[in-house]
Amino acid sequence: MRAALLLRHDGIDGIAIENVAIPERQPGEVLVRLEAACLNRVDLYMAGGGAGITHRLPMILGVDGAGEIVECDPGETTRRVGEKVVIYPGLWCGRCEFCRRGDNVLCTKLRLLGEHRDGTFAEYITVPAVNVFPIPAGWSAVEAAAVPVAGLTAWRMLVTKGRPLPGATVLIFGIGGGVSLAALQIATMMGAETIVTSGNAAKLARARELGATHMIDHAGEDVLKRVMEITGGRGVDLVIENVGKATWDVAMRAVVRGGRIVCCGATTGGNPSADLQRLFIRQIEVLGSTLGNPGEFADLLTGAGRGLFRPVIDAEFELAEVPKALRRLEQGEQLGKIAIRI
Repeated sequence: MRAALLLRHDGIDGIAIENVAIPERQPGEVLVRLEAACLNRVDLYMAGGGAGITHRLPMILGVDGAGEIVECDPGETTRRVGEKVVIYPGLWCGRCEFCRRGDNVLCTKLRLLGEHRDGTFAEYITVPAVNVFPIPAGWSAVEAAAVPVAGLTAWRMLVTKGRPLPGATVLIFGIGGGVSLAALQIATMMGAETIVTSGNAAKLARARELGATHMIDHAGEDVLKRVMEITGGRGVDLVIENVGKATWDVAMRAVVRGGRIVCCGATTGGNPSADLQRLFIRQIEVLGSTLGNPGEFADLLTGAGRGLFRPVIDAEFELAEVPKALRRLEQGEQLGKIAIRI
């Protein structure tokens, strides 16, 4: 089968499309013929070295994926050959204290596709049968592949941790990325008012179409000043933060007393000022969040099947064009998810 292999830690230049053996399915697993995958920032991180993530080269990249089951155990009762599925990308141990209490995403031995083991930029993949879920009716494989990382991350940030009430105000930085766009859609679904930021007029216009209540051009406006104008000096109830150092000071000052900041990334740096006095005096809650549990994934897909959520696709590439697609992601000009058709 063809696959996008990370051969060396040399950035995108270390990736090559090569022929490798189809993975051998183990008992309890399904063999999926992949039809689509989607890119994430971690793909670039892995290509650049993947510091702190245990892995061995060569390795197939790709965390997100969807396709068709072509082989499963003879006695498998939950899944079937021919079924179109989307893959939950985390593999958990099932034995640690976190797995036993149902918080699989906190598993002490959690392994992620495309990070700790071979991923989805390939024609086939094997995963445990419990890791695949039916694709929502009417959805393409590309749309389904756009959900596992960005959609699930945003779902956990909002539904599980942020919990904005109808009418609450949510600030979302850097609209255009997959998590930020999914957060906008989910916050709107929950009845919240949304304030989104971008330095790109086209991205702000698209955000308006997707239901954003207020748009701020951070290239020409003072974000904090505009947030306070919009909220009458009160501040927002919830901040969805995935930028890091560049926006952290604004996030801390923009949130209302007793409000929440939910953080899932730090693309501009992970060591901003803690501003501890503001944190405890205003009783601000800062919550970390990564991915989500299989149960949350099932809930997200149920909502998607009811038409409450649909991912935004920026561009589509062929498997042979994975390096080209990653260069688009690296430039940061995308609006939505960058997909790979397999």
